[in-house]
Amino acid sequence: MSPLESQLEGKIGIGGRLRGYFLAGILVTAPIAITIYLTYIFFNFIDTTVRKILPLDLLPEHYQPYALPGVGIISAIVFFILVGWFARNFFGRLLLRISDYVMHRMPIVSKLYAAVKQIIETIMASQSQAFRDVVLLEYPRKGCWCIGFLTGTTHGEVQDITSAETANVFVPTTPNPTSGFLLFVPKSDLKYLDMTVEEGVKLVVSAGIITPETVKQKAVKKPATKKPD
Repeated sequence: MSPLESQLEGKIGIGGRLRGYFLAGILVTAPIAITIYLTYIFFNFIDTTVRKILPLDLLPEHYQPYALPGVGIISAIVFFILVGWFARNFFGRLLLRISDYVMHRMPIVSKLYAAVKQIIETIMASQSQAFRDVVLLEYPRKGCWCIGFLTGTTHGEVQDITSAETANVFVPTTPNPTSGFLLFVPKSDLKYLDMTVEEGVKLVVSAGIITPETVKQKAVKKPATKKPD
């Protein structure tokens, strides 16, 4: 601690220090506590909801004096696995097309269905290889930079009529990354970033508040490994 910091700490007093420690304790524990609490509410909601749907004969409390937690969650996981398996065969795909058609034709539900489906597809795409790299490009004008996600190399007529080798770049909007612009950008105009796709999505959604660490910052935090003797 520097002499200046020692002087300031002496002037603050015990009450000020305790207040500072109290606020620091809240900042440290609040995110963890809130996350645990919301996770508990979410899993408890699924567990109790699925339990109400299941037949009484399948519930452990029907055979024993106490309830077994987690039965609803396990049943939900098995259900989603079976639905995913069914959706991959011919009849499943046909049923999905019919249900999708019906949902898109319903007056009010169609807007909600389209928005939820778009958000889920964007989140799932960010976890897969649909978004391959995070890039920086000058848009909407020179000297103004924005974040984009590389979705592939341009092919077909678009590439045929452009002189340079072009890439498909999705530029999302903030704070809703499900909408945005598809740009066909020359590869020479793109600057590839080291951040992951997940970090790029967080940067866009948070409007720049959550900024991922650079490679240098990560290297400083990484503990040095000892060389073998």
